[in-house]
Amino acid sequence: MEQEPIISDELIGRTVSIIECTDPAWVHQTGLIIDETQQTFLIQIGNKHKRIAKKTATFAFEYHGKKTIVNGSRLVYRPEDRIKKTR
Repeated sequence: MEQEPIISDELIGRTVSIIECTDPAWVHQTGLIIDETQQTFLIQIGNKHKRIAKKTATFAFEYHGKKTIVNGSRLVYRPEDRIKKTR
């Protein structure tokens, strides 16, 4: 299976939608990623900042004009390591 190119790209500043999550309150939430750690995203939803664990959700990103869906467990790396490892 080919890697989604978004996995090796910068995610901070991208709009993200949560399409599946172990916490149903997160499903269908959309916001802007403003920070990323190894295990979490900090997402601005409206005027609130919310932190979500990557491995608990499936995310949808708009990437080069296409909707790209990524299981959060594939993103569980420090941002700098994820970008290096997948290139």
